[in-house]
Amino acid sequence: MSRKLIWLAAAAAVLGSATAEAQVTKSPPVDAEQVLRVPSVNYRTEWVQLGTFSVLAEKPQDGAKELHAVYTERKNVEAYLNDGKFPDGAVFVKDLWNAKTEALPTGTASFAGDLIGRFVMVKDAAGKLGSGARFGDGWGWAFFLGNETVKTVTGDYKVDCLSCHEPVRKQDLQFLQGYPILRK
Repeated sequence: MSRKLIWLAAAAAVLGSATAEAQVTKSPPVDAEQVLRVPSVNYRTEWVQLGTFSVLAEKPQDGAKELHAVYTERKNVEAYLNDGKFPDGAVFVKDLWNAKTEALPTGTASFAGDLIGRFVMVKDAAGKLGSGARFGDGWGWAFFLGNETVKTVTGDYKVDCLSCHEPVRKQDLQFLQGYPILRK
């Protein structure tokens, strides 16, 4: 069995979610450019959480199937609040979690289970951070499976990422409606 087929089978087993599968490419893992790698800092405790998205299960009464939590450094939030733009070099990390749903005393609730993977986006309006197929439209783009921090499965952002972000092109390709900290 080829390495690519083994990788695809492993990715399908890890993901187990139609939403996450749609975001994973058919590209085999390759080393990401340094600027696109998952940051070495503990961004979950040292950075600001911009927002969390809940992706519902096929049957909404089953709760969420995924939770997406987005983080960036405080300086990027301050820059955006000052002038409505993210500065070049601003890094965003979006964790994708399989969701678990339980009946709790407060009602049915979904919470984070296992880590599916992480998206990293880096603002690059000037086009100086990279020039390959993972860069364009003012950003660098990469997705990492599970706990991987170096090897991305993003081959070409136009194929692997842009279709999900196209609906928010007028918002600099960011889902600002899910980031309450950026509301003025």
